[in-house]
Amino acid sequence: MGIIKRVRVGLAVSAILFGSGAVAQEVMNDPFRAPALEALKDKKIAYLPISIGFDLAQAWGGVVKQQAQVYGMKFTSQDPNWNTGAMVQGFTALLAERPDVILTQNPDMQSLARLMKQANQQGIVVVQMNMAGAVQTDAVVAPDFIGMGEAIANKVVEKCGAGTNTSHKVSIVQGVLTGGVSFYQVQGFNKVFAKHPDIKIVSSQAADWDASKARSITETVLQQNPDICAVIDVWDGQGVGTGAAIKQAGLADKVFFITSGGGAQSMCDKLKDGTFSAVYNYDAVGMGRDAWTAIMVALQNKKGGGAIKTQMYSPYRYMTKADVRDGTCFNPEEYAKILR
Repeated sequence: MGIIKRVRVGLAVSAILFGSGAVAQEVMNDPFRAPALEALKDKKIAYLPISIGFDLAQAWGGVVKQQAQVYGMKFTSQDPNWNTGAMVQGFTALLAERPDVILTQNPDMQSLARLMKQANQQGIVVVQMNMAGAVQTDAVVAPDFIGMGEAIANKVVEKCGAGTNTSHKVSIVQGVLTGGVSFYQVQGFNKVFAKHPDIKIVSSQAADWDASKARSITETVLQQNPDICAVIDVWDGQGVGTGAAIKQAGLADKVFFITSGGGAQSMCDKLKDGTFSAVYNYDAVGMGRDAWTAIMVALQNKKGGGAIKTQMYSPYRYMTKADVRDGTCFNPEEYAKILR
């Protein structure tokens, strides 16, 4: 009888455990996945950067398009090719088409401001990349450029400030003066340099995102100030020209040249060959992921464009030649292929 009882008890326990497992399995079915997927399905994302032909835009758009395809969304893109008028026309056309999301990059603070506000009023989600405009929309995905500008300026103070055996002379190469990347970084520079009157700004000129113009500006500055201590360029795509001027003058070992950008392979190459002394890398691929997250959040909250407005500050990190390894930087061509 004892053996029979034990068998019966064992069977009963097994049945309870098996039944509990079945219930647990049913409970563990994700009840939130279907609504999330439904919020994304068939939605249309329109991509409008200032140009698709450069590394940042390729990474952002490539990541977002790839994910949009995974979740059954439609993705379209336009290439204004650095033409602000074409961007305005493109954005105006999108207002008539009424996509669910516009992923854009402002050429300056004002050109798209009214149009972005209008898009939000129509219920369109607007995500701004890298260069914030004068109005806040559902999300701005960018590094904290003022904070990064302060970090860059502090590095320059370490190299060229009081107590260093240098001229304390510094040159700044800006981009488009009213472009967010340039405008806010310069604010950060100025905050730091105001506390260090020993730093002498000998030049602060705009190269308008043009590497050739940056090179020409820097050549002139170096001719006038051969004892310059440091040069800052607000973007590495433009900074290629700035760095080339420093190398051509034979000053690469004497001038501290610091810039910033999204971590494309060209950044690592220029660190390795000494064109750049140091950079702040704000990881364009990671920014693409941040943009995709912002889009998912905005669509799932179902409150319409402009209902919840967020600044999404992407991380950045300081790098020198010693930090470059295989795979440290990304290959823009991989993401350009996705956008074709």
